[in-house]
Amino acid sequence: MIRYSTIFSCMAMLLGIGGTAVAEQPESSSALRLYVFECGRVRFDSMEGFSIEDDETDVRELIVPCYIIEHEKGRMLWDGGLPSATAETKGWQGEGMQLRLDRTLAEQMAEINLNMSSFDLIAFSHMHFDHVGVANEVEGATLLIQKTEYEAAFADKVNIPAVKPAIYSKLKDAKRVLLEGDYDVFGDGKVRIISAPGHTPGHQVLFLDLANTGPIVLSGDLYHLAISRRERRVPTFNTDAQATLKSMDRVEAFLKETGAHLWIEHELAWFEQLEKSPSSYD
Repeated sequence: MIRYSTIFSCMAMLLGIGGTAVAEQPESSSALRLYVFECGRVRFDSMEGFSIEDDETDVRELIVPCYIIEHEKGRMLWDGGLPSATAETKGWQGEGMQLRLDRTLAEQMAEINLNMSSFDLIAFSHMHFDHVGVANEVEGATLLIQKTEYEAAFADKVNIPAVKPAIYSKLKDAKRVLLEGDYDVFGDGKVRIISAPGHTPGHQVLFLDLANTGPIVLSGDLYHLAISRRERRVPTFNTDAQATLKSMDRVEAFLKETGAHLWIEHELAWFEQLEKSPSSYD
């Protein structure tokens, strides 16, 4: 296993420093593989909604990632970014909370010969609009979602902040597996959904046991920034603050138990260090 203190120096050898061209169709193999995509950016006038005072950080911009997981038993999309229609307007748009999407996920996937019918499974950390933007574009995949999240997101009256049902409406009748806790996606322990409610009723994070990169956990919105984790800050718009704190405790214990490194999905400074598709992590 490669420790994270040396991972990026080793990544040059693993991926080929001058050759990030992997333009061929990804093929399922015994090696677990993770592709990282930029699926938008969100900019705020103030971070107070995240329970962070504006003088505590100069960060105002968050990244919105998407991930594709390749396993010998199937291909999964984890988190779907901003709605593709956001890219129809160039640059930043909106006030207070501004959105930007320069390239759609579909455009980026075409570089590795994939499209929205290429997935066997889809799973979202939660149903906020900046995580399910391509939900209605995906065809034929089975949705993995916590039962509590499904019931809240598809209720006659949705009461979760930042949820826009029209963005994911086609998922209501999609093939699905309703989860009630943790879930071993492919049955070998390499890809595991970990229940972490509180941000939304059925929020979840994703564990990946990558052979060369080492084990990682994709955080969803358990944390938004490093300070969120360090100071245990719970955003004001979370559906259950106490459940969030319990989930933080549980995930931190899981990280210690597995030795996994936490990738805070929205943290731009971290994201900028990562290799993006068509390169990948294995």
